[in-house]
Amino acid sequence: MTFYLTGYDRRKWELPEALSWTLSYGTGTPCDSFEVRCPWGTAVDGALSDAVEFTAVEDGEVLFRGRVDEYELTWDMDGCALEVSGRGMAALLLDNEAESADYQVATLEDILRDHVEPYGIRVAEKADFPAVPGFSVESGESEWQVLRSFVRYYGGVEPRFDRTGALVLSPWGAQRRLTLDSETAALAWRWREERYGALSEVLVRDRVRKTTQTVRDEEFYRRGGRCRRVITMPGRSTGDAMRYSGAYQIAEAKKGRLALEVTVSGTFAAWPGEEVDLARDTPALTGAWRVARAESRMGMDGGSTRLTLERRED
Repeated sequence: MTFYLTGYDRRKWELPEALSWTLSYGTGTPCDSFEVRCPWGTAVDGALSDAVEFTAVEDGEVLFRGRVDEYELTWDMDGCALEVSGRGMAALLLDNEAESADYQVATLEDILRDHVEPYGIRVAEKADFPAVPGFSVESGESEWQVLRSFVRYYGGVEPRFDRTGALVLSPWGAQRRLTLDSETAALAWRWREERYGALSEVLVRDRVRKTTQTVRDEEFYRRGGRCRRVITMPGRSTGDAMRYSGAYQIAEAKKGRLALEVTVSGTFAAWPGEEVDLARDTPALTGAWRVARAESRMGMDGGSTRLTLERRED
């Protein structure tokens, strides 16, 4: 694996062979991230202060492209070492606040022009999205929130970045399917169920007609969940639109509530979006899952991949 830093003026530096590295891939937030530690010479030049972009390449293939957030130099008896870390290209959209705006009719091209293209982000794939009348951008929203709310709510697509740092706005295509069972040489398993953040009901208000709709997650409510949110629809909304909005908010909050982490030997064992079939003795861990995050590490003790799995929605 070879790592490069690129300056604001597009100069490029190759880093020394790494002592350790971690590359983390996912969808949405938290976005992709990287951390690399390597030996560094005694002379500290402007390469580090000027660096804004990071690239990881193996056998001519780009496996990560992102933005440099931080670097640190340490000195000890073994000499000088550099640690550089940052996030994927989604950081550009997460870190920038959008201007509030009201679109009479918003198209995907409008959203990309106003909230993505100004940051030099390339779009690799995009599906067809409907034109949306009365789309609003609220004050304080990040560019990422604007993009995600448009493509997720109106197109049912999870926006994500590929390994080259390009934006993908299309449904998951055919993915590799993996099987993990009791014979798999997993280093560790970790099961988590979270109630915090899950919504039991959403109260949706129409501020023009002064009407409300309540949408409830009946199963979560029956099992003691008590977490309500109140949202206001822009303009005059139909009852169907209000119910859909409430159901959307509940579904969004439910994502990631059940998660399973599996650590296996070797780097890049799987990628986000790939499907996983689990066949374990524990009933809760059987069934169909999808890789939500994949974190590959390499260090003195070898390489490993930690996979975060979420229940697959068929």
